[in-house]
Amino acid sequence: MPVLRVRKTAGRFGLLLLPLALLLAPASALAAPATEADMSLYTRISALNVCISRAAGIDFDKSVAVAGETLAQVIQGQHDGVIQQVGPKPLSLDELRKGSINSAVLGAVEVCPKEVPADVLKKVQDVLKSRAGQSGQAPAAKPAARPAAGTKPAAK
Repeated sequence: MPVLRVRKTAGRFGLLLLPLALLLAPASALAAPATEADMSLYTRISALNVCISRAAGIDFDKSVAVAGETLAQVIQGQHDGVIQQVGPKPLSLDELRKGSINSAVLGAVEVCPKEVPADVLKKVQDVLKSRAGQSGQAPAAKPAARPAAGTKPAAK
């Protein structure tokens, strides 16, 4: 994964605009609970943020904290803290933070396991195995790898 080089001033400027963008969001978007599709997208984005920051040499805990906080703030700002899968009650920012950090870690394990410390990777895998054992189902299979751009898929 290539390391992205971003000028510090551009990154700081973007951080200043995030709260403004959340405040200017249309009122109708604020009322709708986050759907399963929304949460899947947000989790993928937070996982990619962890992967990119880790590839740039940033500490894992810091990477996860920033990705989790971003995810929590988006859910709070766009959906008033309501997640359809959880129920109609808005979650507090602290509850959103805890869940968002977990989502960022789980997503990073799936998207870029080499960027996740070995002890964290093992803990996540152990939890997933125990959940699969409790439900009586095998862990979900990983999606098939997509062919690289400009190549044709292998014939069956």
